[in-house]
Amino acid sequence: MEIRRKSVAGTLESSDVLVEIEPGSGVTVELESVVMMQFGAAIEKTVREVLQEFAVENALLRVVDRGALDCTIRARVETAIKRAAEGEDK
Repeated sequence: MEIRRKSVAGTLESSDVLVEIEPGSGVTVELESVVMMQFGAAIEKTVREVLQEFAVENALLRVVDRGALDCTIRARVETAIKRAAEGEDK
């Protein structure tokens, strides 16, 4: 899926995650989390899995986690991808 524009999903509230995505060269994930030491690798793995499921090959993601559950992270990344690719035939 092609990322056509910048989009955002989520909030900076406790137990949520803010995901910003924009066109990029290759896939770059910038992660900030209140639980980085414990779950940073798992959060990045989840983000990359969703990107792979949607065949996103060129994107820059900024992920600011405030203790979100895995299902919330997945939902926010998926929403950001769909918003950024609006207008593309699915």
